[in-house]
Amino acid sequence: MAIKFKSLPRKNPQDLVAPEKFYASAVGDGEVTMDSLAEMISYQCTVTEADCYAVLISLEKNIVSELAQGRIVKLGRLGNFQIGISSDGMITPEEVNASSITKTRINFRPGKKLRLLLNDLSFKKVG
Repeated sequence: MAIKFKSLPRKNPQDLVAPEKFYASAVGDGEVTMDSLAEMISYQCTVTEADCYAVLISLEKNIVSELAQGRIVKLGRLGNFQIGISSDGMITPEEVNASSITKTRINFRPGKKLRLLLNDLSFKKVG
């Protein structure tokens, strides 16, 4: 199976009058829900689908709670989640405060198997 992509035009944010260039953009090919994951997991072990779903829901709630407390959430071989921030640059360290923060995000650092997946991907242009 190949990862689908299409070409999309983008302007240069540093030179808005420059002509657009085209860049590859990954196209999602369906989705998998928590229900589907719970069902798949239940077929791969002795745990019921309902139990798998309950664990996945609890995992989500606990990840959110721990991230909100500023903790790094380490999920073993799967990878790590952590809050990331961006801020405006200031002249002195004293000027940097909470109002300097301009953007927040959740960073995910994949484990080894997920990173290695990237080496084996193939691609197919669509549209």
